[in-house]
Amino acid sequence: MSSTPDTPTSARASIWARSPERSSVWAARTMARLSLAIGRPLSRLAIYPITAYFMCFAPGARRASLDYLRRVLGHTASPLDGFRQVCAFAATVHDRIFLMNDRFHLFDIRIHGAEVMKAQLAQQRGAFLIGAHLGSFEVLSAVGRQMAGMRASMLMYEENARAVNATIKAINPKALLDIIPMGRVDSMLKVRQHLDDGDMVGMLADRTPADETTVELPFLGALAPFPVGPFRLAALMRRPVIFMTGLYAGGNQYDVHFETLADFSTTPRGERDAAIEAAMKRYVELLEKHCRASPYNWFNFFPFWSEQSDNDLFCENL
Repeated sequence: MSSTPDTPTSARASIWARSPERSSVWAARTMARLSLAIGRPLSRLAIYPITAYFMCFAPGARRASLDYLRRVLGHTASPLDGFRQVCAFAATVHDRIFLMNDRFHLFDIRIHGAEVMKAQLAQQRGAFLIGAHLGSFEVLSAVGRQMAGMRASMLMYEENARAVNATIKAINPKALLDIIPMGRVDSMLKVRQHLDDGDMVGMLADRTPADETTVELPFLGALAPFPVGPFRLAALMRRPVIFMTGLYAGGNQYDVHFETLADFSTTPRGERDAAIEAAMKRYVELLEKHCRASPYNWFNFFPFWSEQSDNDLFCENL
C-alpha cells in the first residue's frame, strides 16, 4: 500500500480546503428563517435559481461535476446531468434546515442495514461511522430518533468544525451537534471518551488536507487519492467501523445505508497495516457501489482523480 503525502495527487484532493466558501452565516440564517416560515414545499422553489447560479458562475466546479458524471454514468455527461447533481446537493443543504429543527415528520427516511447498527449498539462499546460527501449526513439525527441509545459525534478538521458550528447556529441556535475538532492536544482523548461511552464517532473519508498521507486506489475506472487517517485512527482505537450514507432519493425521501466495513477490535499490531489497506479498499468499493446506484448524490466538486491535469488546480469548490 503506497502512500503519497505532499504530492500533486494529494494537492488535488485538498483543493476543497483552499477554496473560498460561497455561503455565509447571514445567508444561512436568512434562508432558514424564510424556509421555516413558509414551509418546505414552497421554500424548495429557491433550489432551482440557486442551482442555475452555480452552474453559470462556478465553471471549475461545473467541469469537475461533468468529469465525475462521465465516469459514473459511463457516457458523456450533459449540462442537464450536471444540473441534476447540483440540484440534489442544493436539496440536501436546504433539508438541513428542517432536519436541524427536528421537523423529521416531513421526511420519508428508509433505513437499510438497521440490523448492523442495532447489533453494534447492543455491544455498548462505541464504533466509527465512516461516510463520504455522498448524500446527507444530517439524516443521521433522524435515524437516531428511531434507534434507542444511538448517539453520534463528528470528528472533523478544526477549520471545518468552526464553519459547521457557525452554520448550525445560524440555522438553529438550539441545535446540538457534538463536534470533535481534530488537531488539538486533547482531540484523541475526546474521541476515546466518546467511544468508551458507547457513542458513534463519525468521519468522512473522501477528502484530505494537503499534509495528510493518502493512498491511491481505483475508483470509477481510475486512481484517486483517499486519506489513510480515518482508518488508521479506527485501528489505533481498536474499534469496529461501519459505512454510513444517507442518499437523497428525490422529493422528501432518503435512503440511509449501514454496512459493515471493518473491525479492528482484535487486529494484532503486526497485521494492522494489512487490515487498514483492506478496510480502505472495502470503503472505496462501497463508495463506488453507492455512487453508481445514486450518481447525483456525490458532492465533491473539484478535480478528484490523479490523472487530472495540473492546469485544473484552480477549480472552485461549491
